[in-house]
Amino acid sequence: MLRCLKNPIVVTVEINMNLVALTVIGLISRLWGLSYPRAVVFDEVYYGQFVSLYMKRIFFVDDSGPPFGHMLLALGGYLGGFDGNFLWNRIGAEYSMNVPVWSLRLLPALAGALCVPLAYQILIELQFSHCAALGAALLILLENSLITQSRFMLLESILIFFILLAVLSYLKFYNLQRDSFFSGSWWFWLLLTGVACSCAVGVKYMGLFTYMLLLTIAGVHFWHMIGDRNLSNVSLMCHFLARGLALVIIPLAMYLSFFYVHLTFLYRSGPHDQIMTSAFQASLEGGLARITQGQPLEVAYGSQITLRNVLGKPVQCWLHSHTNTYPIRYENGRGSSHQQQVTCYPFKDVNNWWIVKDPGTQQLVVSNPPRPVRHGHIVQLVHGITTRYLNTHDVAAPLSPHSQEVSCYIDYNISMPAQNLWRVEIVNRESDTDVWKTILSEVRFVHVNTSAVLKASGFFGASLPEWGYRQLEVVGEKLSKGYHQSMVWNVEEHRYGKSQEQKEREVELHSPTQMDISKNLSFMAKFTELQWKILTLKNEDTEHKYSSSALDWITMDTNIAYWLHPTSGAQIHLLGNVVTWASANVAALVYTCLSLWYLIRRRRKIYDIPEDAWQLWVSAGGICVGGWAVNYLPFFLMEKTLFLYHYLPALTFQILLIPIVLQHLGNHLCRSLLLKSMFSALVVAWFSSVYLVYRTFSPVTYGEPSLSVTELKDLRWKDSWNILIQKQ
Repeated sequence: MLRCLKNPIVVTVEINMNLVALTVIGLISRLWGLSYPRAVVFDEVYYGQFVSLYMKRIFFVDDSGPPFGHMLLALGGYLGGFDGNFLWNRIGAEYSMNVPVWSLRLLPALAGALCVPLAYQILIELQFSHCAALGAALLILLENSLITQSRFMLLESILIFFILLAVLSYLKFYNLQRDSFFSGSWWFWLLLTGVACSCAVGVKYMGLFTYMLLLTIAGVHFWHMIGDRNLSNVSLMCHFLARGLALVIIPLAMYLSFFYVHLTFLYRSGPHDQIMTSAFQASLEGGLARITQGQPLEVAYGSQITLRNVLGKPVQCWLHSHTNTYPIRYENGRGSSHQQQVTCYPFKDVNNWWIVKDPGTQQLVVSNPPRPVRHGHIVQLVHGITTRYLNTHDVAAPLSPHSQEVSCYIDYNISMPAQNLWRVEIVNRESDTDVWKTILSEVRFVHVNTSAVLKASGFFGASLPEWGYRQLEVVGEKLSKGYHQSMVWNVEEHRYGKSQEQKEREVELHSPTQMDISKNLSFMAKFTELQWKILTLKNEDTEHKYSSSALDWITMDTNIAYWLHPTSGAQIHLLGNVVTWASANVAALVYTCLSLWYLIRRRRKIYDIPEDAWQLWVSAGGICVGGWAVNYLPFFLMEKTLFLYHYLPALTFQILLIPIVLQHLGNHLCRSLLLKSMFSALVVAWFSSVYLVYRTFSPVTYGEPSLSVTELKDLRWKDSWNILIQKQ
């Protein structure tokens, strides 16, 4: 023991100064003047609302993607002590003193800065030279659009960071595969690949494209391993299970964890509740939970209920009736039954209450003990205030003539008998003897006489005319094999009726319920519903001033004005480095043409480059060209409003391809010393032009200094660019 102390303990550390310098410069370029401008910049008005809701623990739904990115932005607000009190209603609005602007923008800026050393490391792991890697990092560093996007409370820089981290982690794992598999570092990089992929998907669903690319590459690599006779069957199985755990199981578990944290933090009722089911709303603190807390769980004969349509969009609505009748004749000349109107009403109202009646008795109160209604039971639904029965018959509905009219029956002593029997079908039942439950059960009402299903059809057409108070139409839809959510209803408010007399019952219908039954949803039930809403909820796509098509992105024929100073004319635009964008397109074209040329020549048994250079060329293309394609081409299939910033992940991969193509040209096509010298000189001149363009557009990248009208006009290199010129 003492002998060991005679010699000093020496720790040797290798520091890549290129990496350190790139990291420092990247941090300076993204963090410098981060609090400027102290005003809401473009989509900060959108993401800021969610940050405020996080600070106040209020539930929300964002149809743009999963919650992880929002949580990271909220983390910045939390670290800065933000209380959530700011009205995010206008781009350009000055931030109040309680808003920690620097802290809110910090994490996107850090992510953008770290993309610079990540680009360097990726090219090193692809076995390219340090010079090429340095070029890739500097191109990312000097790309104006990436700088702009990373300096504000936006998600693209965070998405790109996790995408690049996933690519780098997989490359490091793959390079370790050759001689040190199942080592500690091997496991670390494999697991980090899965973690980074799940984080990328958790920020925006665009991250799924790169995740699928890496899964495909991993699958190809494993396919090659199967052909290695040196690996035993047991070893192959271990490799397969390790990849399945790290690249599938862990990302899925992490994705679920994002929603678990999201739902745990956001436990209070908020403005987005109405699109969720009644069961989900009742699980939140406040809102519907205050109304439904303690309601009877099982619906019985004599129960007083309100019925909410499960579809819940474009607005939530409840089955409703009032004393007004359908007009004898509609505007188009068709006749009606002149019965009492039944509609779907988007507000809570006493006329939304119905009584579940046993057709065999006249009793409108719950017996003791209560007789629960089960799947398949026949009921009558009596309107609480008017005491008329829900009815449908072979009369065309007012707006949907192919469907049956639904009404509350009035006996006019004519040959139109009441048809008011309905069969209760519990859609989400576990067995055919399930009891109809408050909030939890989703039910269809099938008309006994005609087999029509009670449906809110107003979601698919216009609301009723003035005679129907612009409320939504309810019809009887002929039963089909499938069903739509507009045919499904759930009990939202519920009480056991006690008053047989109508006047006493009306007083009872106005009073709150008081019983103690818990209706907490499990996490998986809430996750499934929220995930479905995110995937299916569509905001109305409106044409935006700065929206663009995917074709506009390639040549940067569009820009986005992010911010304009109200007096000085200083402004910030999402504009890329023109030289870099053009070079990226040329690099992709050259790579494609050279690859086709090499393939044709190799087919003829002519090998222009060594085999190791060919494998390097193919693997680099799989990452860079593949990354560009999977992050760009899907936008041609999307029906959504598109903006230039959607192209930035694809652009990042395309930029990485530039030094790869340059090194390949220099090594394999410039064979003489003179050609190599001329090529190097051209590369230096080209890179100088990249820097010059970066400096030229820096005023509209950082927002300062402010430019004169003449200087702003000089920056309009394309007629399609919208540079803002204030009138003097």
